Amino acid sequence: MEAVEPATEPVDALEDVFKSLADASRRALLDALFAADGQRLNDLCAVLPHLTRFGVMKHLAVLEGAGLVTSEKVGREKRHYLNPVPIQQIYDRWLSKYSEPFTRALVGLKQSLEAHPHHDPSHDPSHDPSHDPSQETA
Repeated sequence: MEAVEPATEPVDALEDVFKSLADASRRALLDALFAADGQRLNDLCAVLPHLTRFGVMKHLAVLEGAGLVTSEKVGREKRHYLNPVPIQQIYDRWLSKYSEPFTRALVGLKQSLEAHPHHDPSHDPSHDPSHDPSQETA
């Protein structure tokens, strides 16, 4: 069994990102910022019409606390920007290492299947359940 690498990121920093991503409303805000970065609070409130302005502000505060969103005051407006770095760090630390063995195995299986011609058991009488070898004549 392969040794487990020690964590390179502080556990608490990644935990905040995981907790932030666990909420569907916060993921919707991140998707909205991915589609159009630098949105104002009013724009983001339209993404979550079932929430109050204060509710959206609370979600943005959680996202900012996790480092997933940054804000910048532009005149009298506050613009919100997506910071994809923490998501990439989670991918690098967790997802890529766990998905690699599976994708490697699937690629190996694909290459093996493509290298050998397909054998169709329906054309082989020895695989026919109704075939009785004792009934064969010489």
